[in-house]
Amino acid sequence: MKICIIVDDYLPRSIKVAGKMMHELALEFQKNGHSVSVITPDDQLKFGSSKQHFESIQVIRFSSGRIKNVWKPIRLINEYLLSFRAQLFLRRWIEINPQDLIVFYSPTIFFSGLVEYLKAKWQCKSFLIVRDFFPQWTIDNGLLKEDSVIVKFFRFYEKRMYKCADKIGIQSPANLEWFRNKFPEFGNTTLLYNWATENANIQTSQIEKKSIPKNDISIKVLNLREEYNLKGKIIFFYGGNIGTAQHMQNLLDLAEGLLKEDTAFFIFLGNGDEFQFVSQQIRSKNLHNSILLPSVSQEEYLFILDQVDVGLITLHPHHKTHNFPGKILGYMQKGLPILGIVNPGNDLQSIINKAGAGYIETNNDYEELIIAAKRMLSKSLRNKMGNASRELLKSDFSVSKAISVILG
Repeated sequence: MKICIIVDDYLPRSIKVAGKMMHELALEFQKNGHSVSVITPDDQLKFGSSKQHFESIQVIRFSSGRIKNVWKPIRLINEYLLSFRAQLFLRRWIEINPQDLIVFYSPTIFFSGLVEYLKAKWQCKSFLIVRDFFPQWTIDNGLLKEDSVIVKFFRFYEKRMYKCADKIGIQSPANLEWFRNKFPEFGNTTLLYNWATENANIQTSQIEKKSIPKNDISIKVLNLREEYNLKGKIIFFYGGNIGTAQHMQNLLDLAEGLLKEDTAFFIFLGNGDEFQFVSQQIRSKNLHNSILLPSVSQEEYLFILDQVDVGLITLHPHHKTHNFPGKILGYMQKGLPILGIVNPGNDLQSIINKAGAGYIETNNDYEELIIAAKRMLSKSLRNKMGNASRELLKSDFSVSKAISVILG
């Protein structure tokens, strides 16, 4: 089968979990005998398109404006133009490369025009992978109002995206129930957990053979304990988006609650609209047990996970949907116990806690989070939970299981 993957962010340039997940999906498709092509935007291309192979996967990039880490109005314009630009710059490739299945990823919500065009051209089916309900989370967090013109605009394209999908993969049981209640007209849904390969060591060994640029960030990342004098410390690590949806105050309060624990240390790494807020809070509250670092490449990120002890997650308490943060995949790959705080009703709490892979609390149980963090200062407990974390990846979050759902 010829499979076309469409995603707005892809390796090797991507620093997002989505790029890594979709590449692992592409490799698994290929492993199972399918031919895979990836279509993705590239803001470094001035005009036209380019074709290359990354780890045996054909990647077709088309010229696009910036859609990551840019002023929101600019991002909106460039995302809105994604389908138009893809059709314009990839018309010749589309003509001579018919595919049997389209697998596309959201966010973004603006690939519907491209998918509609490809389905008509290729006479094939499509599978939509939904990992984040937009604009719902902006409404939940008070950033936009449900009856506003901009939300009506977003809702139009959100529903258009759902309509062009023959099947829609939702990432958690609670989200699946929420979606079916919110959009009963779309009955073509199925449960599709996030996924990752079971062994990240292969990737790490490959990275060690490469020449990693010796910039300041790389040097600090590759020698965390030496660079920041963390020998003997238990490192609680958060890596990913640092934004409104995450409500980083949760983890800042946790760090403040463990100031008296000499062995506990917190590393926050990423980019987002709360980056400066986190930086300011660390200074103003004198959180001497915390540091903030900017985003790094996927290569460097793997090295970081080898050096830390506990993986952290946080979600805004006002979320009505129940997303599973993609960062838990890397934590499970490396056998890290998971500690975090999520919105009430999020079934990630029961999944992690029941498996013994860590402690997940809700925003109503902040004191329990502090207690759980202190328990995790025990090496034997971390080892036990880390092993359970790795086993949970194999049983519920494997890429092979994701393939079976998409092709089933």
